[in-house]
Amino acid sequence: MSPRPKRTTQVRNLQEAIKETAWKQIAEFGAAALALRAIARELKITAPAIYNYFPNRDALVTALIVDAFASLADAQLESLTAIPEQDHAERLRALGCAYHSWAVAYPERYQLIFGTPIAGYIAPEEITMPVAARSLAILVGVLQSAHAVGKLRTDAAYEMSPQLKAMIGTWQQARGPADEQVLFLALVIWGQVHGLVSAEIGHQFPPFITDAGEVYFHALELLIAQYIPEAI
Repeated sequence: MSPRPKRTTQVRNLQEAIKETAWKQIAEFGAAALALRAIARELKITAPAIYNYFPNRDALVTALIVDAFASLADAQLESLTAIPEQDHAERLRALGCAYHSWAVAYPERYQLIFGTPIAGYIAPEEITMPVAARSLAILVGVLQSAHAVGKLRTDAAYEMSPQLKAMIGTWQQARGPADEQVLFLALVIWGQVHGLVSAEIGHQFPPFITDAGEVYFHALELLIAQYIPEAI
């Protein structure tokens, strides 16, 4: 007599099917239109079957956000695997390319974690913040490594304001040792990269920009030349 399938396998498969269907609905109708009953109809299951795994829409949205942030961080970490740690410029380039590639491949995921908030939804920080911090921590690590050997240009025309220094200090306490200038540059670099990617996948460039990727990659090279030049 063959053994019965384990219930955990069945649960995992249904959970993944629910999330994959949710992503399809988000891609087609937007995150605000996400509805558990619509997912149940698509999967041809009863609504209570979904509630066993996701008691409400917000619980499902939170699970999707966690998965999206984890996928982004995994893509960035994987981009560094074949690049020597001492090749700081190439590692920064790889992170920038991986960020862009992931966003273009999964625009609905990118928009969910970085786009317009869903009305009425408040992300539980204790669940979403740790995984959200992963990809930024990878960037910080690359910059900190360059800074440690004097390869990161951190000179600035203006000193940080007391308020900015306090905010960066709070971040230092939360994440562990890292130079305050490194943390600040990580925010600046992410902000520039994020802005260009958001404009690209949101189709916000003027019509004469027929290849937004070319704009992005040229800007990435300017960032690298600015912060990790060949010789300092």
